[in-house]
Amino acid sequence: MAAYERVLVEINDHIGTLTLNRPDKLNAFDPDACEDLLEALRMLAAADAVRVIVITGAGRAFCAGADLAVLGTQGEQLVRAGKDIALTIRTAPKPVLAAVNGPAAGGGANLALACDYRLASDRASIGQVFHKLGLGPDWGGSYFLPRLTSVSKALELVWSARMVPAAEAAQLGLFDRVVPPEALAPETQALAQRWAGMAPLAVRKAKAALYRSLHSTLEEMLDVEIADQEVLFATPEARQLIRNR
Repeated sequence: MAAYERVLVEINDHIGTLTLNRPDKLNAFDPDACEDLLEALRMLAAADAVRVIVITGAGRAFCAGADLAVLGTQGEQLVRAGKDIALTIRTAPKPVLAAVNGPAAGGGANLALACDYRLASDRASIGQVFHKLGLGPDWGGSYFLPRLTSVSKALELVWSARMVPAAEAAQLGLFDRVVPPEALAPETQALAQRWAGMAPLAVRKAKAALYRSLHSTLEEMLDVEIADQEVLFATPEARQLIRNR
């Protein structure tokens, strides 16, 4: 397995856990951290041994977004990295689960929103803090926010630049489930194990279809479902599971 300086990677029981590892900087991104994150994501997405990817943060934060020490000189590089990272998560042929252990701000918030599901500690928070720096959303925030909430609520979150506490974030759909801090790791593991136990090709096709549906008509999706089911009916996993029911 490749070694990374700013992220930790562990693979156990078909679950690849990627931990942002700059706790002294609240796991903020500099160009090297972005490069490590992207390379690790691509490796886990391509690994046959990995069926679910988990992203979390070391220490008390999930991710504070851009490292302010480099934002003024390397900001454009950080923004462009966000495009590659968000697309890698969304096109990964397996679930990507964010375990949000603490504050997720700016690009860190949108890293979490790019994931397929967000399980959060009740001490976590999430915020589109870009306007505090005179900037606008990046790392996919302008895409994810209005789809998870509404356009008006997304605008309020961006314009206010506030950190949203976990309970409110769950009500808005930014977090999918909120648990006590001590339950975050075991609940994340249990959910990831359940998904990892499903037939990989079925999981892959479901993710692709549901995201495709955001830009498709009902008729188009019905055709996708027919094509996908024809392929899945022929797989050994489906044949065995159907016989055993």
